[in-house]
Amino acid sequence: MSENKDIDESKAEKDPMIPDGEVNPINTDYKVGQDNVVMNLGPFGLDFHNRVFAVSGLAIVAFVLFALIFQEQAEPLFSGIRGWLTSNLDWFFLSAANIFVVVALVLIFTPLGRVRIGGTEAKPDFSYMGWFSMLFAAGMGIGLMFYGVSEPISHFSSSLGGISMENGVRTDWAPLGAAGGNEAAARELGMAATIFHWALHPWAIYAILALGLALFSFNKGLPLTVRSIFYPILKERVWGWPGHIIDTIAILATLFGLATSLGLGASQAAAGLNFLFDVPKGDTTEILLVMGITAIALTSVLAGLESGVQRLSQINMTLAALLLLFVIIVGPTLAIITGFGENLVNYIANLPALSNPVGREDLNFTQGWTSFYWAWWIAWSPFVGMFIARVSRGRTVREFLVSVLLVPSLACVFWMSVFGNIAIEQVINGAQDLVDADLSLKLFVMLEGLPWASVTSFIGIILVIVFFVTSSDSGSLVIDTISAGGKVEAPVPQRIFWCTFEGLVAIALILGGGLVALQAMAVSAGLPFTIVLLAACVAVIQGLRSEPRIGKNG
Repeated sequence: MSENKDIDESKAEKDPMIPDGEVNPINTDYKVGQDNVVMNLGPFGLDFHNRVFAVSGLAIVAFVLFALIFQEQAEPLFSGIRGWLTSNLDWFFLSAANIFVVVALVLIFTPLGRVRIGGTEAKPDFSYMGWFSMLFAAGMGIGLMFYGVSEPISHFSSSLGGISMENGVRTDWAPLGAAGGNEAAARELGMAATIFHWALHPWAIYAILALGLALFSFNKGLPLTVRSIFYPILKERVWGWPGHIIDTIAILATLFGLATSLGLGASQAAAGLNFLFDVPKGDTTEILLVMGITAIALTSVLAGLESGVQRLSQINMTLAALLLLFVIIVGPTLAIITGFGENLVNYIANLPALSNPVGREDLNFTQGWTSFYWAWWIAWSPFVGMFIARVSRGRTVREFLVSVLLVPSLACVFWMSVFGNIAIEQVINGAQDLVDADLSLKLFVMLEGLPWASVTSFIGIILVIVFFVTSSDSGSLVIDTISAGGKVEAPVPQRIFWCTFEGLVAIALILGGGLVALQAMAVSAGLPFTIVLLAACVAVIQGLRSEPRIGKNG
């Protein structure tokens, strides 16, 4: 496969929705933006889908007002919502995620993998380095920083503590059968459980939706919105209320999924600033961080995809690589390198048991960790999926799926292996303060045990902030595209509106219950969109079967 190192100037002038080479487009009378309201508000122009924008916008405004006005009532409500959903529907989230993995892997090895996104002659718009940078930064950034140390320690400690029972029910949080008293086995199980949450399953969720969006937009000629994927199932009804509902759910899922990540990022940045500079912790600091970083994100939004998101993503990758390299060099280098392979083997060995959706006894783990994660990834999927779709034109389906599914998974395994193994080693050697630290502070406490702690901790804070900006930036572009009926280049004021409201929702959730509220809304938003994604699997396969394929060696 030839690689285009730079953006092709001729393609930059061409409408990206026009295919190159052979495709099998869908013939429909629907025109992009035909249901939009186009108006001027003072000096600003607006161009939005009248129903999708109105319903989703009003719902979000109502939520923000509720969370801000009824703060005391909001926290127990959010806690109850999350508890009920993860306790009663854990089997559903686990089963759905397994389906996404199977569908993605099957497509890689079938002739459908030879379909090229954008037409048989389409060429990639971005180099591999630029493409991977955007995939990784948009898909995982803040989460890896927040959970890279805290999750391996949590699973290691709970596994080492063994199984505890009360009235015939397990009360421990260990995955599977735990590893009571066995440090080596607890390390293996703890790292396998951590990698399980960050490798194949989340990236399969992203890949399925991204592939559907890219296929039906760049090959089938439909608007770049989630509803377009469902044309094989709904036909022309997709332009009516069934499609309005799908796009509205996508916007709400995206915004609440983003707000969860932004809230986690603000919490960790605030903890780091307190750790290094004694900046007061609490809601006020986190809210000020959200406000400041949202303002920076607005600047990036105005710069656009190539100038804003791509550059920020590359900065992210550079800083993350420097931090990773430093930790490898000053840490137990040989143990880290060998640990990567061992962790990967243990993950694969435990994958069937960890992904089993029924008959589990480790309910605290499956409901408190896995169910939340899968719902969170699914809530993120419209944002990450559309973003990946927009930057993946010119790739074959096989190249797309291998890259989106396997390459970032391996990167996540390596990241977790480096930070997780060092953190567990510190705990084994008596670092009780690392065990006792808040989730948002564990990264900085771990770095304190290494040389140049002040420098690396400061880089960690910068990484969290830049990941924060990248997510807010690309998320607002995606939500704006959906709310504009699939118009890729909607007026700037609409992007400002969505970027601003991402910050407002994060602030509302911080005030309305903190981490519990953030997690509750991620799970709540992920539930209806899980159903949407399951139907999308069928539609994507139908769409691929009708597309022309390039040669076996293309």
